[in-house]
Amino acid sequence: MFYFLYDKLFDVFSVLRLFKYITVRSGGAAVTAFFMSVILGPYLIRWLYRLKIGQEIRKDECPPLHLIHKNKQGTPTMGGILIIVSVTIATLLWSALTNYYVWVALCVFIALGAIGFVDDYLKVKHKQSLGLRARSKILLQIIVALCAGLVLLNLEKSLPLYVPFYKYPIVQNMGLFFLLFAVIVLVGTSNAVNLTDGLDGLAIGSVIICVFSYTIFAYVAGHAKIAGYLNIFHTPQMGELSVFCSAIVGAGLGFLWYNANPAMVFMGDTGSLALGGAIGITALLVRKEIILLVVGGLFVLEAFSVILQIGSFKLYKGKRLFKMAPIHHHFEIKGWPETHVTVRLWIVALICAMIGVIITLKLQ
Repeated sequence: MFYFLYDKLFDVFSVLRLFKYITVRSGGAAVTAFFMSVILGPYLIRWLYRLKIGQEIRKDECPPLHLIHKNKQGTPTMGGILIIVSVTIATLLWSALTNYYVWVALCVFIALGAIGFVDDYLKVKHKQSLGLRARSKILLQIIVALCAGLVLLNLEKSLPLYVPFYKYPIVQNMGLFFLLFAVIVLVGTSNAVNLTDGLDGLAIGSVIICVFSYTIFAYVAGHAKIAGYLNIFHTPQMGELSVFCSAIVGAGLGFLWYNANPAMVFMGDTGSLALGGAIGITALLVRKEIILLVVGGLFVLEAFSVILQIGSFKLYKGKRLFKMAPIHHHFEIKGWPETHVTVRLWIVALICAMIGVIITLKLQ
């Protein structure tokens, strides 16, 4: 909306030229989303309490410590609504609404959040502790990914595939293979973030770090001179995506205000699936899908720990590799305080993101 004001009223109010710059609008989106989250947070929490939408703690999903202290039982969940609303409004206010990259990212973000909302609603409102069936949830995620892939196939002239350390695409145009690739990236990232959401502040803090890295990638990809200097794939309108990413960073910081230990609200699948999808679609749009394995290294670690745990249990007749999976619960059971686990894994996420940015911007 603010970009529209610049476009239409610049001749009358020259001060509106500020809205021309992506950096200004990205900062505005981050600040707007942050204050929306902080201001609306208490109202959402009280509303969730009135509806009795509280977290049900199950023995097979958390360490014994959570069951002993009961400190998480009944804490409102579905707080991802706060993130989705804040990001959506901030993006609509500050981005150029003629940019289809923004619309694709925003639609995937909201669609996956809607899937998570249904899952959370079934869990807490109707006491169906398992929510959506795993197959149903995966199928819905695949449908969203395929829709996004089809849109990009129709809108983009080519869909190249880049790998780290090599400045030229290893595949000039993925064609229909891009649909499968989009499914793997979107379903993988959304579920990896979902698995990471097990401790107060862990998932949202890690998401902020990862998305901030992709804010940089989006801005660089959309800036002709910087992209040319760094040998980054340049797309003229890609920089606008940094407004969307900045809104997520701002909303994430606002949500962390209430999600830090001891959490007053949980994001639930509503937030984790939406945020994971936002990371995945951004990686696809800026052509930095492979480097996501590094930038989002913590999410990879969390997901891989679950895969290893299941594999070990099946192959070795009930023997478990970790005390509990995902791996953050393993460290809790070993005796680490929850806050120590969270902060140390944030450090891991930050180191992974820094390595990914260095590889992309300096070693490409």
